[in-house]
Amino acid sequence: MRRRRAESWGRRAEDIAAWWLRLKGYRILAKRVRTPVGEVDLVIRRGRTLVFVEVKARLDARSAAEAVTHLNQSRVARASNVLLARYGKGCEAVRIDAVLVSPWRLPRHIVGAWAG
Repeated sequence: MRRRRAESWGRRAEDIAAWWLRLKGYRILAKRVRTPVGEVDLVIRRGRTLVFVEVKARLDARSAAEAVTHLNQSRVARASNVLLARYGKGCEAVRIDAVLVSPWRLPRHIVGAWAG
C-alpha cells in the first residue's frame, strides 16, 4: 500500500513538473522514458535546447534536493546519452535539469542541475 501511494505521488509530481515547465515555455516530448540503463522522468525542449529532467517529490524542498543522489545523477546521465539519438535531432544544446516538488509550494526548476 505504501509503495502504491509513493508511486501515485511520484506520478502526480511529474504531472505538476510538466505543467510548470509548459508554463515556462518548454514542450514536453516524453514522460517516464525507460532505457536499458535507466529512466528519465521528462524529456522536454525549448527552441534548440533539449533537456532531460529528473523530478523529485518530497515533503519539503530541502528533502527533495537531497534526494537527487549521485546514483540518480549517473542513471539519468546514462539514460540521456541513450535517448540523445532519439530526441536530439536539430538541437544545439543538451542539459540535465531537476524539478523539486513539495506540497503547497511552487515547483523549483534547477537549470543545469548536473553535467551529463
